Amino acid sequence: MNYLKLTYDKLDVGEINDLVAHESCGAISLFVGTTRDNFDGKKVVLLEYEAYDAMAIKSMNQICEEMREHWPDIRNIGIHHRLGTVPVKEASVVIAVSSPHRKSSLEAVHFAIDKLKTGVPVWKKEKYADGEGSEWKENKECSWSTSHKNKH
Repeated sequence: MNYLKLTYDKLDVGEINDLVAHESCGAISLFVGTTRDNFDGKKVVLLEYEAYDAMAIKSMNQICEEMREHWPDIRNIGIHHRLGTVPVKEASVVIAVSSPHRKSSLEAVHFAIDKLKTGVPVWKKEKYADGEGSEWKENKECSWSTSHKNKH
């Protein structure tokens, strides 16, 4: 089962862990991406996320399909991404994968966050302290990134 969600609510890691848990699985691997308080020497006070919701969910489903092709023994997948304001130390994305053994779930989680960063239409704006303003951040890994295109 795939548990995919875009939400303005605070993400609950325990809830996502419980969603993907399964009696046949001995492993649940988690990735939790949080807002850090700095970037390039600037003090970050929060991030703001926006998404093209329908396309983001479709892209997240495609990631799940690819994961299941590479690791057919994984059981449940949870990908929850927060939208709106995400303060420092709070989660902006949680990915959880259950599998009978740890290797598949660990590899699948790593794959999922890399794919999410490169292909899911979610954008973030960093807001800085001390009147330094804010800045929309381009994910250099994403397929539509101008910096990504310049490298290839």
